[in-house]
Amino acid sequence: MSKKWLIAVTGTFTHLLLGTVYAWSYFQNPISESAGWSNAQTAWAFSLSIFMLGVTSAWAGNKMSVYGPRRLSMIGGALYAFGYLVSGFALAHRYLFLLYFGFGIMGGIGLGLAYVAPVATVSAWFTHKQGLATGMVVMGFGFGALVMSKFLAPLLLRLSDGNLSTTFYYVGAVMIVLIPVLASFLQLPKPDKTHEKKLERISIARHIQSKPFIVVWLIFAINIVAGMIFISFQSPLLQDILKMRMSDGTNFSDGETMASLAAAGATLIAVSSVFNGMGRFAWGSISDKIGRMYTFRILLALQAVIFGLLILVHHPVVFSVLVCIVLLCYGGGFGVLPSLTKDMYGSKLMPSLYGAFLTAWSMGGIIGPQIVAFMKDNYAEKAGLFAFVVGGGLLIVGFFTSFLYRRKDVINLEN
Repeated sequence: MSKKWLIAVTGTFTHLLLGTVYAWSYFQNPISESAGWSNAQTAWAFSLSIFMLGVTSAWAGNKMSVYGPRRLSMIGGALYAFGYLVSGFALAHRYLFLLYFGFGIMGGIGLGLAYVAPVATVSAWFTHKQGLATGMVVMGFGFGALVMSKFLAPLLLRLSDGNLSTTFYYVGAVMIVLIPVLASFLQLPKPDKTHEKKLERISIARHIQSKPFIVVWLIFAINIVAGMIFISFQSPLLQDILKMRMSDGTNFSDGETMASLAAAGATLIAVSSVFNGMGRFAWGSISDKIGRMYTFRILLALQAVIFGLLILVHHPVVFSVLVCIVLLCYGGGFGVLPSLTKDMYGSKLMPSLYGAFLTAWSMGGIIGPQIVAFMKDNYAEKAGLFAFVVGGGLLIVGFFTSFLYRRKDVINLEN
């Protein structure tokens, strides 16, 4: 195996472990019910994690040339692992703000430090087929929810006799061993020093304030909000639909019934994560052929239609299929963004501006989950309906916003 493909493979597996954060909805109901916290209170742990991921990614991308991808990813992986350990202690003693600190702030910072490095490193090694190469890496992140919801979490829950706190301790132990080992393979190719000095004179702020950057940031943020509505609450939303279809005399506090509902939710998380992962790879490859922005328009338009259908759907199987399509498109946004960023700004500025684009992930990570959490806490019976109306409206806005993008407005000194 060539060096660049070894880096691509280890980067993909690094993202696979980091992407376990996407299995949050697997834990949403159990944590909320066992601790007595509201949906909104519990969901803030996940929202904070994604918020810190995006903010820290912007910093890490800008510091890639200073600290290197290996160091950033190893430190980030360790912080993500310690976040689980702190969260385990928080769950054991029902300390909500400690859960926010552990899973949200510490874990989110770790994710942000470790996320950009594999993508930027692989992008630097692969001068051709950018969408395919970087799409493969971020595909690993999408598959993380599958690994957690169907393999890691069920196994560790059995080992801990169903104790959530102990399960989080076990997850932290796994992460602190595996992520630093995989991240140790990351290494950037030797830079062109002459070209590097030329590019260092460019103000990153100049690009961030430009119209093309703002347009891409907005449509990426809207794509994130749509996906986060389901990543954070797909299991509870599916369980709500299943409860409506059950007989009125069903005891939903019965252990067997609860286990059945949780298993259905876990299955949807696992299956949808496959679509999330494949979307990153497939849409990234497609964008190599049809263009990055055209691909984004397809993603936004398709999801707008799906959200319209979700307003009318009350069948669990149809609901699950539509969720999978949304996450296929959600993952597609992550598959297209790295290559779009490199097309716009060149390989040297790619890490910094890619990290800046990921601050949209921060916003989406707060808005998406909190839309559903608010609806479930205040309009329980129509939570899904109201959330889908809001999400669909945003997607329509994103689609029309994409037409404000003009490639000729982008300044790229490498072209």
